[in-house]
Amino acid sequence: MAAAALRDELDCSICLETYTDPVMLRCGHNFCRDCIDQMLDTQDECGLYSCPECREEFVERPALMRNFTLSNIVRNFLHTESRPKAFAGIFCTYCIDSPVPAVKTCLLCEASLCDKHLKVHSKSPEHVLSDPSTSLENMKCPVHKKILESYCTKDATCICVSCTLVGKHRGHQVESLDEASDNKKKKLRNVLQKLMTQRDETEKKISSMRERWIQAQEKASGEHVRVQTLFMDIRRRLDDLEKKILIEFCNQEEEVSHLFCFQIHQLEIKNDELSRKMKDIEELCNVTDPLIVLQEPDIGDLCDPEEGGGDEDTGGPDVDDLDVTVICDALHDIISGIKSGAYLGDPADILLDINTAGNNIHISKDLKSATRTQEVQNRPETAVRFQHPQVISRETFTSGQHYWDVEGSSTGSWRVGMCYPSMDRKGDKSYIGNNNKSWSLKRRTWFNNECSVMHNKKEIRLLNNISCDKFRICLDYEAGRLSFYELCDSIRLLYTFNAIFTEPLHVALCVWDGSLKISDAK
Repeated sequence: MAAAALRDELDCSICLETYTDPVMLRCGHNFCRDCIDQMLDTQDECGLYSCPECREEFVERPALMRNFTLSNIVRNFLHTESRPKAFAGIFCTYCIDSPVPAVKTCLLCEASLCDKHLKVHSKSPEHVLSDPSTSLENMKCPVHKKILESYCTKDATCICVSCTLVGKHRGHQVESLDEASDNKKKKLRNVLQKLMTQRDETEKKISSMRERWIQAQEKASGEHVRVQTLFMDIRRRLDDLEKKILIEFCNQEEEVSHLFCFQIHQLEIKNDELSRKMKDIEELCNVTDPLIVLQEPDIGDLCDPEEGGGDEDTGGPDVDDLDVTVICDALHDIISGIKSGAYLGDPADILLDINTAGNNIHISKDLKSATRTQEVQNRPETAVRFQHPQVISRETFTSGQHYWDVEGSSTGSWRVGMCYPSMDRKGDKSYIGNNNKSWSLKRRTWFNNECSVMHNKKEIRLLNNISCDKFRICLDYEAGRLSFYELCDSIRLLYTFNAIFTEPLHVALCVWDGSLKISDAK
């Protein structure tokens, strides 16, 4: 303890090392000559000097007096102390016990040292330095207690020199710690690169999955609304069906009631006639004069022998004759409409594009109706305007399920359907249905209301002619289905086109005679 206290007194307060050529100021404090010279040099600019220890000020730069006594003490003390012991006992203990952070570990001294006290250690080949460790035992061989210097590639462990000479690792291939560490780092970097690639792929999958999740939620929300709208439509149709059936029942009930009243009246007349005949016969039976009895007409003239003693019960009209099959038929039509896709929620809001309308067709102000006219409209010719009495919609459909309703005039001939925007605007191929870029339902009133469908000039005549003027067109873009329905008392599927749609689809109208009107979205 006395040696340690004396050793502290031999340290310069500036460099914290043993005095080198110690000098003394007038105030009595000692410093290394180089240390105090550098300190005073920094004070030259301000013109005022002070002692680093006591802060005594000097107007002029103080003279430095060599302290021979202290210089001899330092030399004699260092001569008597062994250097390794000094490292472990003084420098190392100071660093461990002081708040100065340790930056290196001297494995020989088994102490953590700061930069200032590590100078001598780093110059000596006997001292092996390493980064600070929580346990110095991890840096030594557990068998030979020597510093770990090599790496056995066979056993994948760090070993000391003795392990390679006399230990169980003798004859094994070894590498230096730096080389083994670099090889391992190289492998780890390869693993890291693979992990980074996997992480990037996983993040992409997560992002894709989130997008699909959002799409699924949006689709579910849309389906929720669609189903609600569907059932509202079904309930409306069922209400209409109920009203229709009740009216039908009332009409049939009134008809049956009239039949019953008529038959009852006829039977009452017959009953009165029978009562009159019975009364005449009874009166004749009560006459006592035989001459009078015999002179009256024969009994056969009073009673028709073919009528017999009584009439068979005709039963009148049967209540079971009320026609309930109309309910089953109507429900069947509603269910068929749901299965076929005729009910797709709210109808699309369609507006006609007057910029595409031919000059022999009139477009209403609300852009919902197209009427054939003999008066030329004098619209400017453009690349998108049709030569014939045709017009397409502003809206296009590129995905999803949609439907819209149209009503034609009771007398008139027309085509209605859908087309690509790239369809020709002039010539015979510009009619909807006359090319491979359009699909149409065609009606000709001058030919017994004949109805047909057309695509790419191929016409298919429908067996059942149209019986009303209202129609529904349903589009399922992804499924490639375009269906036409007749909207009378019940929905009836007329025809379905199956295709792979490659462009946006426009609603298309062609009016040769009469008019077509698109129903407003509900």
